[in-house]
Amino acid sequence: MSSEIPFIISGIVFGLGGGLTPGPLMTLVITETLKHGTKEGLKVAMAPLITDLPVVLLSIFLLSKLSDINVVIGIILLIGAVFLVYLGYESFTFKGVEIDTKHFKPQSIKKGIIANIFNPTPILFWISVGAPTVLKGYEVSLMASIYFIFFMYFCLVGSKLLTAMLVGKSRQLLKSRNYMLIIKILGLVLFVFALVFLKDGLELLQIL
Repeated sequence: MSSEIPFIISGIVFGLGGGLTPGPLMTLVITETLKHGTKEGLKVAMAPLITDLPVVLLSIFLLSKLSDINVVIGIILLIGAVFLVYLGYESFTFKGVEIDTKHFKPQSIKKGIIANIFNPTPILFWISVGAPTVLKGYEVSLMASIYFIFFMYFCLVGSKLLTAMLVGKSRQLLKSRNYMLIIKILGLVLFVFALVFLKDGLELLQIL
């Protein structure tokens, strides 16, 4: 079990990072909650469970076919490192959320699915970060990969559900000091993971 703990931690960090930081889906969770109530915000929060499966499976399949080509995987890991630095920077410079809650009918599930389908972040994440982590976990054990995916989506969706419930009670949450502090801490942790990906990528390219 001890060899699988790093993948559990990775899943938790990436899940919370994706679930709590600003983005199209988080904005939609918040706006639907404020405009139409907590129930509609909860519906939006569930969208990744519907839209991400094809992306997850396709990314893992494609990378598994390239797993013997160290140069390709090394380059992908370097891209993943850059992507994590970008996500970390976005989180670390987070200033709070300003939301416009005017008009529109509640069609939360439909809106959530559309927002996530046209959001490039899940695709970039799974190609450059998620799939390499799953394949690395598989080298340890099948359960390491399963734990990573489970805990990531548990935290990703769970944090958005929690955000919808808390925003439904107090919209001041979005600019609170504690909320912004959590986002900044997650940003720092993402920087650490970026260094890990950078190291692994350089080793596969035989630069280190």
